[in-house]
Amino acid sequence: MSTLKPIVTICGTTGVGKSKLSIELALKLAQGIHGWKGARIINADSMQVYTGMDVITNKVPVAERMGVEHLLMDFKQPGEQYVVGQWVQDAIKLIDETHGMGMIPIIVGGTSYWIQHLIFPNRLPTPAQSVSESVTQSIANLPPELLELFNALPEHPPSAASHPQDAMSLHKLLTALDEPVAQRWHWRDTRKVMGSLRVIKDTGKAPSEIIIEQSKTALIPRYRTLCFWVYAEPSILNERLDARVEDMIKEGLLNEIRELRAIASSPGCSSLDGVATGPSDKSAVQQTDYTVGIYQSIGYKEFHDYLTSPEPSDELFVSAVDQMKYGTRQYAKRQIRWLRNKLLPAIYSANSGSDHTAALLPRCDLFPADLGDQWTSCVLNQGERILEAFLGNETLLDPLSLSERAREMLTIDVKPTNPTEILRARKKVVCPACTLDPSQPFMVEDGPQWEAHRRSRTHRRYASRDKKMHGHVKRRATVHSNIPSEVVAEDQQDQHRSIV
Repeated sequence: MSTLKPIVTICGTTGVGKSKLSIELALKLAQGIHGWKGARIINADSMQVYTGMDVITNKVPVAERMGVEHLLMDFKQPGEQYVVGQWVQDAIKLIDETHGMGMIPIIVGGTSYWIQHLIFPNRLPTPAQSVSESVTQSIANLPPELLELFNALPEHPPSAASHPQDAMSLHKLLTALDEPVAQRWHWRDTRKVMGSLRVIKDTGKAPSEIIIEQSKTALIPRYRTLCFWVYAEPSILNERLDARVEDMIKEGLLNEIRELRAIASSPGCSSLDGVATGPSDKSAVQQTDYTVGIYQSIGYKEFHDYLTSPEPSDELFVSAVDQMKYGTRQYAKRQIRWLRNKLLPAIYSANSGSDHTAALLPRCDLFPADLGDQWTSCVLNQGERILEAFLGNETLLDPLSLSERAREMLTIDVKPTNPTEILRARKKVVCPACTLDPSQPFMVEDGPQWEAHRRSRTHRRYASRDKKMHGHVKRRATVHSNIPSEVVAEDQQDQHRSIV
């Protein structure tokens, strides 16, 4: 029998009923199950930690919480940063406190990244005690302009759209310090590039070194974890999300966005790109970093043009609504990708070599959220039965046996664990034929995406143009090569690309 203390986590996309299930399970626990006296809900939504802004962050209204205590919600100011490491430490304290009260912690939210790092310790970079030999050597070899950039990294990632040279400089710096990891990021993805550079700064190690170190240690869960994944079919979910956006507008979404804009325009607000703000709301908000804090909420950026226009029009409003609906649907897709590509592989790795029906978890159960009147019989009742068996250390059903959809979504391809394969995954390559501006190379992911691109009409047109003009195309080279070499076009089919 496991000596780890139990927790319940509820994951899934936005708009599927995670909060509803968490409250219902908490009420069931309040009746007393295997000696547990009840439950407290710990928020794992990175936007719901902020005070106010209940509409844009989709918080459950207090009246609908049925008296169940909700923690780590409504306690940060909108302009504050609150990152995964802080949340994990805060959550651990509250979990210990909840266990001490004889209650079960239920962690619920759409930020699966946070939940994964709560379940599995020792996977977050730790502050540097010293700088590794490889990083020391790489820093020593930096040219003066890149050394200056490393010593004074920007506070927030620059926009690749408005500041492409700054974005390319950051990618060039990362390439010089950790080329294997730089190859995984598009130069336009300044947030990930900056994140990798911050890891080097904060830990004194290259991210690739950390990946290699972590691959040598087994994934051991911090808690005995029961994970529920509430899932909705995309066709049904998309309609539900579109309707939710309409409801949010009726409930005062625009008023909250105006309030956030006022906060963003206040002097010294940390949401701005390190630029002191003045009294002008328009100029200040234009500088807002949409990757920081609550300003990441879907809706804030999308309504920018409408709210800053001297003459707001119906056309601008409709465009903003459509952008918000599209952004919400895309966010739901990203949430599913994280669950299948990150969380599930971690859970299966932790359980490798053991019986999936054993009580030595973590495990993940998937419930359909699009059942309408059948929610109680097919989701709640089944969830209660699994929870009771889990807390009673009973043998649990194989999660894949719950339904055909569960079998489909919980069955994943085996992910590589070899560090070399991990670092090679999702490598970006440059297509010189489609690069119209050498300072802004056209990049695409290697593998199937590259093959699809190579067959595309646009690529064939540009490649044909190069062949007619020069009789050759550029040989693959790093994205930061000053003078790429050349090769006769017939040599290889894939010589229109360059490895980053």
